[in-house]
Amino acid sequence: LAEAAGAQLAPHLYAGPVEWAANVHLGVSRANLLMVEAIESPFHDALVAGRPKVENGFVAAPEAPGLGVELNDEVATANRYIGDRLHLEMQEAPCDWQNPNRFTGGSAD
Repeated sequence: LAEAAGAQLAPHLYAGPVEWAANVHLGVSRANLLMVEAIESPFHDALVAGRPKVENGFVAAPEAPGLGVELNDEVATANRYIGDRLHLEMQEAPCDWQNPNRFTGGSAD
């Protein structure tokens, strides 16, 4: 739909490195890709093996089966979230959708 309308795609990265791998696969399959968001950190490197890497502003899709990444269950289990709030609720004041605000992030849980 977006391609037929001349619109570009920019998949949002919301859920971490497994979603990142899926977004990379989506991106390399579409001619109208504008960009793919990336979050690179030592934690994400430990959480997922085979994660796509940004090199000179470009990313190649993993060549391993499936999404091409392997979740490290030990790291995931050791860092599981046990709270009950969504990330947009993890700030002192809730998001105000009608006025500008900044997400400060972080969880007190």
